[in-house]
Amino acid sequence: MSGKEAQLMQLLQPTVEDMGYSLWGIELTSPGRRPTVRIYIEAENGISVDDCAQVSHQVSGVLDVEDPISGEYTLEVSSPGIDRLLFRPEQYEPYVGEIVDIRLRLPVEGRRRFKGLLVSADRDMVVVEIDEQEYTLPLRSVDRARAMPRLEFGQNKQ
Repeated sequence: MSGKEAQLMQLLQPTVEDMGYSLWGIELTSPGRRPTVRIYIEAENGISVDDCAQVSHQVSGVLDVEDPISGEYTLEVSSPGIDRLLFRPEQYEPYVGEIVDIRLRLPVEGRRRFKGLLVSADRDMVVVEIDEQEYTLPLRSVDRARAMPRLEFGQNKQ
């Protein structure tokens, strides 16, 4: 997570949690000239379009007052979905035994992309198995990670 994303997380987490949701993560992208702030929320009973609209309204107010992003931007609020992005070390552990797709900023053993079975995870490292070979990846080097859980009878394994 970039410094700006961490700043936004710290700024917005209390508002989102006060509304009864969990702030799963924040993505800040700059396609073209206008940045996009993408906020992922979750709740025990799932997320509806109305939930996203309510959070968007509240978060928009906080962003207008605090003004952490200069200029115009697009705000998007959604659920993390089934193939969810992983933002923090503690989010990896529930997906041990599942498929992950990890892209690194710096190569490990000559590669930057690792798609395979998540064998283990802790605060600093994850181990991914690809074609019966294990790779230990430092979390500080992760650019983007996505969990791709297998579905059993239409339900998430968890």
